[in-house]
Amino acid sequence: MELIHDVKARVFKFGNKKADGNSSMKNLLGGKGANLAEMCAIGIPVPPGFTITTEVCTEYNLLGKEAVIELIKEEVEDSIANIESSMGCTFGDKYNPLLVSVRSGARVSMPGMMDTVLNLGMNDDVVLGLIKKTNNEQFAWDSYRRFIQMYGGVVLGMKPASKDDVDPFEEIMDHLKDKRGIKLDTQFTIQDLKDLVYDFKDAVRKQTGHSFPTDPWEQLWGAIIAVFNSWNGDRAVYYRNMHGYPAEWGTAVNIQAMVYGNMGNNSGTGVCFTRDAGTGENVFNGEYLINAQGEDVVAGVRTPQQITKLGSQRWAELAKIDEADRLENYPSLEELMPSIFEELNGYQQILENHYRDMQDMEFTMQDGKLWVLQTRNGKRTGAAMVKIAVDLLKEGKINEKEALLRLQPTKLDELLHPVFDPKALKRAHVIAQGLPASPGAATGKIVFFADEASKFKNSILVRIETSPEDLEGMNVAKGILTARGGMTSHAAVVARGMGKCCISGAGALNINYKTRTFTIDGHEYHEGDWISLNGSTGNIFEGKVETVEPELSGEFAEIMDLANKYAIMKVRTNADTPKDAKVARNFGAQGIGLTRTEHMFFEVDRIKAMREMILADTVKGRKQALEDLLPMQRSDFEGIFEAMDGLPVTIRLLDPPLHEFVPHQLATQKELADEMHISLQAVKNKVAELEEFNPMLGHRGCRLGNTYPEITETQTRAIIEAALNLKARGIICNPEIMVPLVGTVKEFEMQENIIRSTASKIFEERQDSIEYLVGTMIEIPRAALMADKIAEKADFFSFGTNDLTQMTFGYSRDDAGKFLPVYIEKGILKVDPFEVLDQEGVGQLIKMGTERGRSVKPQLKVGICGEHGGEPSSVEFCYNTGMDYVSCSPYRVPIARLVSAQAAIKEAMR
Repeated sequence: MELIHDVKARVFKFGNKKADGNSSMKNLLGGKGANLAEMCAIGIPVPPGFTITTEVCTEYNLLGKEAVIELIKEEVEDSIANIESSMGCTFGDKYNPLLVSVRSGARVSMPGMMDTVLNLGMNDDVVLGLIKKTNNEQFAWDSYRRFIQMYGGVVLGMKPASKDDVDPFEEIMDHLKDKRGIKLDTQFTIQDLKDLVYDFKDAVRKQTGHSFPTDPWEQLWGAIIAVFNSWNGDRAVYYRNMHGYPAEWGTAVNIQAMVYGNMGNNSGTGVCFTRDAGTGENVFNGEYLINAQGEDVVAGVRTPQQITKLGSQRWAELAKIDEADRLENYPSLEELMPSIFEELNGYQQILENHYRDMQDMEFTMQDGKLWVLQTRNGKRTGAAMVKIAVDLLKEGKINEKEALLRLQPTKLDELLHPVFDPKALKRAHVIAQGLPASPGAATGKIVFFADEASKFKNSILVRIETSPEDLEGMNVAKGILTARGGMTSHAAVVARGMGKCCISGAGALNINYKTRTFTIDGHEYHEGDWISLNGSTGNIFEGKVETVEPELSGEFAEIMDLANKYAIMKVRTNADTPKDAKVARNFGAQGIGLTRTEHMFFEVDRIKAMREMILADTVKGRKQALEDLLPMQRSDFEGIFEAMDGLPVTIRLLDPPLHEFVPHQLATQKELADEMHISLQAVKNKVAELEEFNPMLGHRGCRLGNTYPEITETQTRAIIEAALNLKARGIICNPEIMVPLVGTVKEFEMQENIIRSTASKIFEERQDSIEYLVGTMIEIPRAALMADKIAEKADFFSFGTNDLTQMTFGYSRDDAGKFLPVYIEKGILKVDPFEVLDQEGVGQLIKMGTERGRSVKPQLKVGICGEHGGEPSSVEFCYNTGMDYVSCSPYRVPIARLVSAQAAIKEAMR
């Protein structure tokens, strides 16, 4: 490749098989600019142009418009001259005019998020020159009206006044179509187009108070600044936040010579893919329109046609169009323009072979000549992502490590959860947005109370927030929607563990339990009304949206086997039931990193015994109630151990404060008093006694076990006896008993003594024994600081990052939703620390705790069991910290397995 000038420049030229940059310079030139340069170098016909770098966008945000224009003015003028020389025409010349396009180009693909202006350089003189040059009056006036419309909207701010209003330019066109009795833009006459140009300019003058700019250079600078501004537009900011892209990246600006797809029936435009973006099938596909410009294909104003004959026939079959009608009205590009198709087909093969990945291309045919406007690695579904990676590997285009590194871990979610039917989704109406707490799709009738979730065959449980008492109803419901709470709220964590679709923190919901309604923007929804949830996006839809079960392809298993080959750090699961354990094992979990024993106590037949234990005034009374719970909990552990035959199982002793288990509603309190033959007042007094100002910092975790040692004794007996029972059946058990919320060495020592003395008694009673470990959950900052002392006693550490994050930041994870979105919007925080591990703060405590623990006990087993254990960047951090394993919800196990492999590969490449 021939380099035209110094790479330190702010503007980079491309064209005529020469370019300043290449595809490795995406951070500087943006993905579009880097690929345009690369395509020029390998001989693809690309309209000449230049790229203003992403760094200039950053400079613009710091210095402002005038200063940045002064910085790049000379280079831009020189680059326009270079295009003029290549195309043989002049910018702004009324006899032989050059028109240009101005497009954004971030380092990652952000389709539709930022702005584009086409046909820039038009004015009343240039349009006449274009008519003489092309001898095509229809085309020239159509290009002029398109330019005013795009420039007016993007640069001059001619937008609808509100979401209920119509775009001012569309309103003018609709009025003219009604007057003329036509439906399509292509049906406008030359006089219609002249009238539209006049009316558009008049609308600009009335709304902005200024005439439409006629100087091409004024137009160009306005468009460049508008693209920079669009980097911080609402759409782009939302998209960046959704994908975690930093605001400081900025966008490049790409200016290219215009080529025209709207010059008549020998011209056109389209978008194509080297493989099917939905399924991953190795078939060339795409859509095109004759006599159109690029936005026409995307906007859906006209029905686009298929590029290949096979694609056209498949489309016609779905649309129930017979072959004769298809050939006459919807011929494929392959059939209509076979030579153009062959040329395009050749380029798509060259580009996929060159980039060694599926490509998304845009092209224009101008009067029979083919131009390629853009290529990029195509966006694809999770299923297509996996299939394409495996197919490229088998085709020898990439190696095993590249196949794994090509995969976007979070997109594996799409393979594991129900999804909405794409056709139904197009018709669905979004009524509100919440946090995408647990992926998948769910549709059902609204219920407001957990114990009524089974009222309908398909229900959506709608709560202000959920509590452990709602567990059974959450399990019954198809999906869960809460008005409060974040990504690690009770609803979010439990739903992910169940593989259940959940949206949390939907603040627009105003829920009224008394009337069994919720309102959004004044619209009222009642119990029994249908709603649908997209747990992958946080969108809440009105009515019933059909879902489909995803199919796990054979390629998925191949990718998981490949991940196992390269992964070093193991992946366990958080599972509280045998069902969850089996699901996780099927997904490849290598053990259980967290079993929360409190979740076992909320079922109807157990909560009574638990409440009796809490209400007992004596040790004897508590032990009697715990005796009733013992066989139930022992049975649960047996089921979990059996599901994890031969794999380690970490069981956390009782963690939440006791007030969570007692009834808070008067009717339930009265029912409990009657069952226990005590007064209602006694129940009320106990509930009041257990109430805490800050339960997170109160009587919970190891504090409970040390205050009421009989609780720890009973739980230890259930664990050890369950393991011995299964040992007698030939099933191997590896229990790891975890003490929660330790802050001092003495707290752990006291619990360890209870556990080991209880285990010894059981071994003596049964004349048999098993190997087991006793460790602790590091979730208090002091525990991380004292890790070397604790490690002298503990067999393992498991970092509980949900609570560690809460205590380190001083944020309540159930209340932080009130300010975290504002913090992220204002840049105080880059991401939600309950969703993505805070490596700068919380991460340093984890590193310190791991290093101090292993300084005393080098072989100390260390893992993580917070929800961060399934978030890709957090998993990679855990690998780099030297953890033995991460543990996450069952449905996030494949994600963590993939990231574990990717982290090991990246380390080997460093």
